[in-house]
Amino acid sequence: MSTLTVPPVLTSPRDDAMQLYRAFKGLGCDTAAVVNILAHRDVTQRALIQQEYRTMYSGDLLKRLESELTGKLETAVLLWMYDPAGRDAIVVRQAFMETYIQAATEVICSRTPSQIQTFKQHYYSKFGIHLEHDIEKHTSGDHKKLLLKYVGTPRYEGFEVDRIAVEQDAKALFKAGEKRLGTDEKTFIKIFSERSRAHLAAVDSAYHNMYGSSLKKAVKSETSGHFEHGLVTILLCSQNPAKYFAKVLRKAMKGLGTNDTTLIRVIVTRTEIDMQYIKAEYRNKYKKTLNDAVHSETSGHYRTFLLSLLGPNQ
Repeated sequence: MSTLTVPPVLTSPRDDAMQLYRAFKGLGCDTAAVVNILAHRDVTQRALIQQEYRTMYSGDLLKRLESELTGKLETAVLLWMYDPAGRDAIVVRQAFMETYIQAATEVICSRTPSQIQTFKQHYYSKFGIHLEHDIEKHTSGDHKKLLLKYVGTPRYEGFEVDRIAVEQDAKALFKAGEKRLGTDEKTFIKIFSERSRAHLAAVDSAYHNMYGSSLKKAVKSETSGHFEHGLVTILLCSQNPAKYFAKVLRKAMKGLGTNDTTLIRVIVTRTEIDMQYIKAEYRNKYKKTLNDAVHSETSGHYRTFLLSLLGPNQ
């Protein structure tokens, strides 16, 4: 569920484009006006505003925003202006270019098969290169095998599961990991990349019932590094994506300093998908609202923008 709040009486995309143009004119930018408009428009409205701006002023709104805004606010607003698939493509490509492999892994392994298909198309049309090519180039070993298989395998997106197949997979994973010396990574890659989310969640439950320990624990003890991160992300998102992202956000704000790259990536990419659920999970687990946590870690127009996306403090 989205946390985006759109005004009950909406101005037209044309009026929004005019207001943005006015905000850019003169000395300095009226940043508050820019934030107030863009943080309260959905994906369709944002696309229409960009079209109107181009028509009326023969200019690219994104380029104008880039020149008028700075720092973390600029990063967050520019990412927000794209549709979900375009955003994912940009985040992953940037992560590969900056060797921030953890972010690329998080995005790829937390998306559904249909989301991956759309974002693969955007990736190619935007960068003229296939996602698989960049995975091949920037990753290695079992991590690379997992990502290539995960983005290339169609998976069922429904909720029905075959109990017999579930038990077979639980046995196969136990045999491939905790039961033996060393790890049969091929089995982990096959099951985690080919099975539906519902099936994998059922496998985790069966594994616990059959062997008295969690599949996540097995993955963490049998694998390491980016490969472990990919498997754990796939597994946790098969059970409860909101809980997974609540934990990612907590980690980004815990301790000294804030990982703003992660904060922006998660808030901007999940606002129109499941942020309501992420906020609920965050509050339940950490006994503090996500809004309060973000408020204490950010400042200025950047804070206003992120809090606007998060909606009411609850």
